[in-house]
Amino acid sequence: MESRDKAWWRKPLRIIQPNLQVADTDKIEPRRLAGQLEELGANAVVFNVGGIYAWYDTEVPYHTRNPFLEKGRDLLQEVISELHSRNIRFIARYDFSKADDNVWLRRPQWFVRDAEGRPETIGAMRPGPWPLLMKTCINSGYRNEGAAERILVESLRRYGIDGVFFNAPGYEFCRCETCRSKYAKLYDGAELPETRKLLEKDFPLRCMTDNMRRLNATIKSVKPDVPTILYYDLYRDRLEERAEIADLICAEPQDILSLGWQHIPEFWKPALSMRFGRSAQGHGLPAPLGIVHSCPGMDWRHTGLPPAEYRFWMAQVPANGGQIWHSLTGIPDTIGDKRILEQVAGLNRDVAKVEALMDGAQQEQEIALLWNSAPSAEGWAEALIQARLPFAVLPAEAAEQGAMKNYKAVIVPEGFAWTDALLAAAENFVREGGGLLTEGALPDGGGSAASPTMLIGIAENSVRSEELQAAYIRFEPEGKDHALRAGLQSTELLPLRGRVSYCETDQQDSSVTVLATLVPPFSPPEAVGAPPERASLPVPRTDLPLIVAKEPGQGRSLYLSFSLSRLIADYKLQDHYRLAANSVRWLLGKAPAIETNERPGLQLTVFRKNEERLVHLVNGAGRRPLTAILPLHDVELSLTTENDPGSYAAECLISGERPEISVRGGKLIVQIAKLSSWECVRVYPLVSGKK
Repeated sequence: MESRDKAWWRKPLRIIQPNLQVADTDKIEPRRLAGQLEELGANAVVFNVGGIYAWYDTEVPYHTRNPFLEKGRDLLQEVISELHSRNIRFIARYDFSKADDNVWLRRPQWFVRDAEGRPETIGAMRPGPWPLLMKTCINSGYRNEGAAERILVESLRRYGIDGVFFNAPGYEFCRCETCRSKYAKLYDGAELPETRKLLEKDFPLRCMTDNMRRLNATIKSVKPDVPTILYYDLYRDRLEERAEIADLICAEPQDILSLGWQHIPEFWKPALSMRFGRSAQGHGLPAPLGIVHSCPGMDWRHTGLPPAEYRFWMAQVPANGGQIWHSLTGIPDTIGDKRILEQVAGLNRDVAKVEALMDGAQQEQEIALLWNSAPSAEGWAEALIQARLPFAVLPAEAAEQGAMKNYKAVIVPEGFAWTDALLAAAENFVREGGGLLTEGALPDGGGSAASPTMLIGIAENSVRSEELQAAYIRFEPEGKDHALRAGLQSTELLPLRGRVSYCETDQQDSSVTVLATLVPPFSPPEAVGAPPERASLPVPRTDLPLIVAKEPGQGRSLYLSFSLSRLIADYKLQDHYRLAANSVRWLLGKAPAIETNERPGLQLTVFRKNEERLVHLVNGAGRRPLTAILPLHDVELSLTTENDPGSYAAECLISGERPEISVRGGKLIVQIAKLSSWECVRVYPLVSGKK
C-alpha cells in the first residue's frame, strides 16, 4: 500500500478535464485521446464515470446508462488502460445533483421540491430530443444509500480508478419531507422556511458535509488509497471542515466574460482563491487545485477565452501555490477553438519547469489578511496585490488559534467579527512586536462584544457618521513628513467618501498619534459644481481623527476610522492604493523583504524552499479582458538575504534566461529585462563560488 505522504495525489499535478458530451461518445478513440492528453502535458485526467449518466454498463437500479455508448464495448476500461499505460492517473467524475426524469417517475421522494411541492426541472426549454433532468435532494436516498453509494461501490470495484471528484456536490434548497424532518431535528422542532434566505445559516453546509462524509466513507471502505476531491468556496466554507471529508480540495475561479465587461470577475479571483485554499495545508491537505474553464462563460462554452486573458488567468494558479486543472468543453477532436489547446499545452510545459522546486515550498510573506468573505477583505486583497506585497489569507479560526505570530503585519478589514479569542490574540500579537491595522466601524464594547478600542488607542464613545461626499483626508501634523505620505508629499488632501467613525483618541495614552484628520464636505452633492465661486472649503481642518497610530512598545497599530477598502473597491484611485501600501509598510517597521519597482499590472508571490527562494511574477498589464500580452520591461527585484547578498545567484526557470544581478544598499538586486506573461525566478546561494 502506498504511504499517504508519498501518494500520487500528494505529488505535483497537471490535470485536464475534457467535459464530455454524451452525443460525442462515438468520437472518443481511447488511444488517440490518451496520446493527445499526454501531449497537452496532463499527468492526471478527470473523466465522466457516473451520476447523471453511467459511462459503463451499470447494474445499479436508477443509474441511467449513457444512451450513446456502444453495446458490448467497455469504453471506460479502454480509456483507463490507455491513460495508465502512459502513467496518467484517472480521476472519476460523479455528478449526483440531477437524474433522468424516468428516475423521478419511480422514486419521486428522492427529488428537490419547491415551496409548492413541485419538482425542479432542468432542460424544459432545452432545444433538441433530450429527456428532462430533475434536481435531486441532498438528504434523499438518491444521493446517499439509494443510488450514489451503490454506484461508487460498483465502479470502484470494477475499474482502476485513482481518484474521485464530485461535481455539483452542494446543497439545493428543498422543502421535501426528508428535509423538513432533518431541519426540525437539528433546530429544536423548527419549521423549514419557505425560502432559502430564511434558513439557519449553517444548514446548507451541514447537509453537504453529512452527505460527503457518507460518500467519502463509502469510497474508503472499498479503496482506502483513493482520494476524494471536493470543491471549496472562497466565501462560504470553513476549510477545517473540508479537511475532515476530503483529501484534496479544488476551487473554480471562473473568468465569466459573458457577464459583460462591467461585471467581469476581478483580476485577483484566482490568486485569492489559491491563497485561501493554501491555508488548509495546516490541516494536512496538499496544495489546492485551481479549476480554470477555457470558455468565457457556460453560455458560450463552445468557444474559448481570449488567449492572453486565459493565459493570465491560468498563470495565477501555480504562481500562487495552486495546482492547475484545465476544464475543456469536449475532447481535443471536438474542440473548435484550437487556440485553447495551445494555451493548455504551453502553460503545462511552464508548470513542469517549476513544479519539482515548488513541491513542498512554503509561502514567504510578512503580511496576513484576515478573511471575512466581505467586500472589505476583497478591497484589501486588491490593494496588496497591486502594491506587490506578498500576503497570506488567514481564516478567523486560525487567527484565534495563534497564527498571527507567523507574520509581521496583520490587516483586520471592516466588518470583521471581533471575538474574545481574536482580541486576545491581537493584543498578544502587538505586545510581541507585530503591526495591526483595523478600519471602519468598530464594536461599541457593550454587552458581550469584544472591542479593540483600547488596543488601538480609541475611546469607546465613537459615533458613526452619515454617508459623506465631497470630503477629504488631511495628513497630520501639518508640514511634517511621515511614512504614510510617501509618494503623496505633493498633495494636500486625499478624496474621501462613505461613513466614518467620529472618534476620540485616548488622551491618557502618550503612545497615540493622529496622522490624518477629516476635512468635512464643502457642499451638498447637488451643489458641488455650481457655482464654482462658492467651492471654497468652509472648514479646511478639524480635529476629528481619520488615521490613528499607536506605538505602545515593540508593536504598532494603525486605525483608519473610514473604510479604505471600500474606496479602493469603488474608485480604484492611485492615491488610495498608495495610502494602503504605505500603511502596511509603516506597520512592518522596515522595507519588505522582497520588493519590485513600480510596474502596473505586475503580481508578485514568493515561496521558500530550504535556502532558495522562488519568486513568481505574473503580468496582467492592459485593459481586461486582455487581448494581447503587453511585455513589462526592466522589472527589478530587491531582496533582503540572510547572508552576504553577493553570494547569491538567480535564474529564470520558465524562460531559461540568466537575469542580471548586483548588490545595492546591502540588498540583492535581480533585473529581468523582459517579462512576457509569467516567470518564476529562482534565487539561491552559491556553492563553492559556482553558479
